[in-house]
Amino acid sequence: MNKKRFWTALTAVLMLFISTYAEENITLANVFGRPLQWCVGVETSPAFVPGTTAFLKGTNPKNSAVHNSLSGTLRTNFSFDKNSHDGSLYTNVYQGIGIGALSFFHHNLMGTPISAHVFQGAPILHLNNRLWLGYEWKFGAAMGWKKYDVNTAGSNAPVSTSVTAHMAFGLRLNYSLSANWLMTLGIEASHYSNGNTSIPNAGVNSIGAIAGVSYLLNAPKEKKHHSKFEPDTDNHTKWFYDIMVYGSWRKKVVCVGSNDDIPQIIPGRFGVLGFQFSPMRKLNQWIATGVALDVQYDESAGIAPYWVEGSFHDNVKFYRPPFIKQLSTGLSAHAELIMPIFAINAGLGFDILNPKGNKRFYQSLTLKTFVVRNVYLNVGYRLGNFNDPQNLMLGLGIRL
Repeated sequence: MNKKRFWTALTAVLMLFISTYAEENITLANVFGRPLQWCVGVETSPAFVPGTTAFLKGTNPKNSAVHNSLSGTLRTNFSFDKNSHDGSLYTNVYQGIGIGALSFFHHNLMGTPISAHVFQGAPILHLNNRLWLGYEWKFGAAMGWKKYDVNTAGSNAPVSTSVTAHMAFGLRLNYSLSANWLMTLGIEASHYSNGNTSIPNAGVNSIGAIAGVSYLLNAPKEKKHHSKFEPDTDNHTKWFYDIMVYGSWRKKVVCVGSNDDIPQIIPGRFGVLGFQFSPMRKLNQWIATGVALDVQYDESAGIAPYWVEGSFHDNVKFYRPPFIKQLSTGLSAHAELIMPIFAINAGLGFDILNPKGNKRFYQSLTLKTFVVRNVYLNVGYRLGNFNDPQNLMLGLGIRL
């Protein structure tokens, strides 16, 4: 993995998470001119680690299975004051930054990664004035893994880079102990992966409990009464159009030989370049659906038939395929959750044109961070048939 490029992208994400308010063109200068409520808190999460690889099950230099993890996190976040215009529209919606440490109780096998991530949460159901059920997602980077060592015979660590992406989603029961104190209990699933930028890339998963407490730094002295905010539908276009370009790099495993049965890790990394055009229609203030035209060029796609006979392992070689043989074009259906600053987009697609050997059925999950009105930074991942890692989607988009 190119660490310089990774750190550049991570820094951009951490800086941009507070940069704008997607619907109303609020920039960094005027976000903090609005009434905000700030929280600081701590969380801990004991979790179960499924044995998704032989390494985690115990086939490793220590002959010891990895079943559990424990993390601790320091967090800060802000929400809009409930008595303000934005707070009445996005009640209890919050976004922030967390720094945490993760232990698998096997430092020599897994390391002790440190996670830096952005997060956002919102209520799903208000049970009463103090108790509400909500969701929260996280996205960031985990640094400090004990990565794969090619010189260790019989060892195939689940990660092959010292830095991976960190993604998580959880359900949380939040209870207001007082005007300043909030207690949280919930469950959370996490995934750590390098996005197929290096091999092996089996990744690490966990599912566990969440327990936390947070303190509201500037709780309102008294509650004001305002009428319910009704969106001005004349100022919110029903249709919008996203145009995005993205790129990435990836590793590739190809089966070659007379019977196409000898898997080869191809040396080096391959570039990926993509384009997406998405007409989307808002169903309401928070949800949009639509379709997309997806065009992607993958420098590693469709190369198996161009194998140079007799070349294997570190010296395996391929002739360069024609451009059209490495191009895929597909149509996909999308649903998008639109919130302050961020939008989360999930897609299911099918390639009409695709390189030989690639999966036609593909999926994508992306996070859009709005830099200014109508311009967003895109970070996402594309899979084939839900289990075949393809590539990251690091790009820039325009919303018209």
